[in-house]
Amino acid sequence: MFAIVGAAGKVGYSTSLALRKAGMPVRAILRDEAKAGRLREIGCDIALADLQDPTALGWAIANADAVQVILPPPTQAEDAPGDMRRSIESMAMALERARPKRVLAISDYGAHIGDDIGMPTLFRIFEERFRRLDMPKVFLRSAEHMEGWGAFVPMAITTGILPSLHHPVEMDFPTVSAADVGLMAADLLLGPNVGTDVQIVHAEGPRRYSAADVAAVLSQLRGRTITAQALPRAQWLESLKRVVSASTTKLLIDLYDAHNKGGLIDVEPDGEVRYGATTLIDALRPLVTATVDLD
Repeated sequence: MFAIVGAAGKVGYSTSLALRKAGMPVRAILRDEAKAGRLREIGCDIALADLQDPTALGWAIANADAVQVILPPPTQAEDAPGDMRRSIESMAMALERARPKRVLAISDYGAHIGDDIGMPTLFRIFEERFRRLDMPKVFLRSAEHMEGWGAFVPMAITTGILPSLHHPVEMDFPTVSAADVGLMAADLLLGPNVGTDVQIVHAEGPRRYSAADVAAVLSQLRGRTITAQALPRAQWLESLKRVVSASTTKLLIDLYDAHNKGGLIDVEPDGEVRYGATTLIDALRPLVTATVDLD
């Protein structure tokens, strides 16, 4: 039996669906009962638990052969690093009690970097804590999600300008569809244990893209010219604080500073990489459709 923590999210649902299609029993663990509908429709058992309640989480994953966990970055927390650290410790405690045969943790590109580079550093802490668990572990490090551009699509369609924190806008970077990350996770969970305490796998799409590529795809989907424009760093703080908390803003600014240095937010040297099949245009098409439908 597979327990999927955060099963209502894009990655978790994709994993759950793939496992169910393979005929496997899945216990979908989520915090909000209102999000359980489509998981029940595909035949998942439902368990409710808060990520920061190790007792409830331990009961939810009890008797699972394998557990998939994800560390969602908080968007509005006053202390985002502290919030994430509490979630890390809670998940680790729950796993120590439940003792599944294997754990797959969704991690982040750049988690191997020792310097403080914002969000990936919290995932380095995540991996370090999970390495202490006495069970086989898979760290599936996800590249930036293609779907993350959805927050900028309405502005790009309205103004013809796609603002980007990636500088320069022509620089390629690793990115992947969230659904593909879930498919890779399911494949790893269904596969044999590789016989090591820790297996590290990097997940990215069929090719790397730039912000200029994103603008070109949006142009193609809308039939009008949309241009990528580097958002001046002096404007990052004010722009990000409109949508996320101040502490999350700092994590993101440090992340994009590292991105723009090049070579840091990338595959660990000699690391294993798996490539998803979803192209950028296929990932962005539903986001553009949803934006146009709202109009």
